[in-house]
Amino acid sequence: MDTTSPGPLSGRTALVTGAASGIGRACAEAFAEAGARVYVVDLADGPARELAERIGGVAHVADLADPEAVEALPDDADIVVNNAGLQHVAPLHEFPPERFTLIQRVMVEAPFRILRRTLPHMYGQGWGRIVNISSVHGLRASPFKSAYVTAKHALEGLSKTAALEGAPYGVTSNCINPAYVRTPLVEQQIVAQAAAHGIREDEVVERIMLDRTAVKRLIEPEEIAGLALWLCSPHASYLTGASLPVDGGWTAR
Repeated sequence: MDTTSPGPLSGRTALVTGAASGIGRACAEAFAEAGARVYVVDLADGPARELAERIGGVAHVADLADPEAVEALPDDADIVVNNAGLQHVAPLHEFPPERFTLIQRVMVEAPFRILRRTLPHMYGQGWGRIVNISSVHGLRASPFKSAYVTAKHALEGLSKTAALEGAPYGVTSNCINPAYVRTPLVEQQIVAQAAAHGIREDEVVERIMLDRTAVKRLIEPEEIAGLALWLCSPHASYLTGASLPVDGGWTAR
């Protein structure tokens, strides 16, 4: 293979949130390998800087729950991957209101603010790609996850609105909807679900996480990153406003 030839995203700049681990890290690595300059946005200082240095990107350590921190992020991204997220598992009547608010700020308000700042740049050049890492929970609900399900459904609506507004300017916006991916967030969910249901952690994976999927395994982060990269390719230029389930058949039932 000719390693000197430019990658398909050479000259492009991608902003990836939650980029220091899991799906975000896999996306940052994939986009950098494709030739893009990557803004590695994450709350974790050390891991963000380490990744940025390794892939030739730029680290931006930011708390996405803080509007001022979000407004300080770069506004010249050609590609935005809204990936950052967090989870809290509790019955709705016991759900801490402050935790609900935090999840909406990180997973709904921050993507809105990022798009509000970056869309003028995309519109001006007549090209842009928005990839929202949603979830099967953007299409289906599960008990004990009121804040997460609410946030992912809201992200779906934001993505579709961006698709309709961006189409005249060459900007597409799509959601990727994975089932459970092998990430630190899912590992935390396994522990929380085990406590909530009073079962062992291995039972959480088998009886809860994989119960509704036809394909009985967790998804690897690189699989999601590959789809995100494809959404930025010429082959996907007519695809916008879509929600792409990578759920092992969960939503086919």
